[in-house]
Amino acid sequence: MNAAASENKISEHISNKNFSEAFNLIVNQYKERLYWHIRKIVIIHEDADDVLQNTFIKVWRYLENFNQNSKIYTWLFRIATNEAITFINNKKKKEEESLGTYEHRLSDTLESDEYFDGDNAQLILQKAILKLPEKQRIVFNMKYFDEIKYGEMSKILETSTGALKASYHHAVKKIEKFVKQY
Repeated sequence: MNAAASENKISEHISNKNFSEAFNLIVNQYKERLYWHIRKIVIIHEDADDVLQNTFIKVWRYLENFNQNSKIYTWLFRIATNEAITFINNKKKKEEESLGTYEHRLSDTLESDEYFDGDNAQLILQKAILKLPEKQRIVFNMKYFDEIKYGEMSKILETSTGALKASYHHAVKKIEKFVKQY
């Protein structure tokens, strides 16, 4: 089933208050895409699994309140992004690490990650992305990897398209500078 047909079917189930069918379709349609979106934020596979699970718990809890004013994937990405950011912030607080130390540790983890199968150029790109401030990293990943349009991204991140374009531009410049060092 294509994305538009799936979105329509999910909306139909929500309108008919058939939340368990809607939830099953959501999980089947979006679990992989949400996993990779979350993974780009939290980096570590096990953490991404935890955040994805928390995301789906929230989706289930609030599905009956979804007002269908936005697309379902926009709503899902907003929940997933917020859950990932909350997870990172809690982890930093728990480990009492500064952001720089945390990102350096993630960079080291990336090299030894059994799930990472990229070549050296991909590793350099991922390290460059980890050096970005959190918001720029999220915007870059959503635009570059997920190919989300600024209008949808604006709804997900609740930020103006102008600010998103500026964040993406600054992120690209920082990544270019980092990559040139290698």
